Amino acid sequence: MPGILGRKLGMTQIFSDDGVVHPVTVIEAGPCLVVQRKKTESDGYEAVQIGLVEERPMRRVSQPMNGHFQKAGVAPMRRLMEFRVGAEDELETGDQVKVDMFEADEYVDIVGTSKGKGFQGVMKRYGFRGGRATHGSMFHRAPGSIGQASDPSRVFPGTRLPGRTGGGQVTSKNLKVVKVDAEKNLLYVKGAVPGPENGYVAVRRAKRG
Repeated sequence: MPGILGRKLGMTQIFSDDGVVHPVTVIEAGPCLVVQRKKTESDGYEAVQIGLVEERPMRRVSQPMNGHFQKAGVAPMRRLMEFRVGAEDELETGDQVKVDMFEADEYVDIVGTSKGKGFQGVMKRYGFRGGRATHGSMFHRAPGSIGQASDPSRVFPGTRLPGRTGGGQVTSKNLKVVKVDAEKNLLYVKGAVPGPENGYVAVRRAKRG
């Protein structure tokens, strides 16, 4: 299984045997259930769809999704995600995926949704320097010139301007697994993970690195 779903619980510190402190993010990863097994013959590609099992059951379920879960023989779940697998993998509907699939000193990629900052200016959004802060400059936090006047007489796509900041999908790559607690379904990963506390994340084995 290439990955698992979980929730970010927060950050703490772990001391190694030589006394070095490591900042880690604690992730409650799994348990998850395989909701659907997609195959080349029926779906055109090989993948598994897994759902995160949580303490509070999901109450409001649409009819199509309710039928989807009933077909798999599992309880409704809030969070579903699909992972590509090989044709030789023997995962089937109803199989359980747990955090013990990872080991210490392994490297993972973590996908999450970053914190939304709302509408922001260019100084906060892109780190622009801004103008002089002294009295009378009339140019403090503005972006400055955004293009030419007569030719081409337009603003190019991709120009860094004020706008909505955060709230998008972010992938933190090559994070080291420091500790795996299989009894409590906890994964300790070195470094920061995108998103707020209790935010959903997907942990998968590192593709590069």
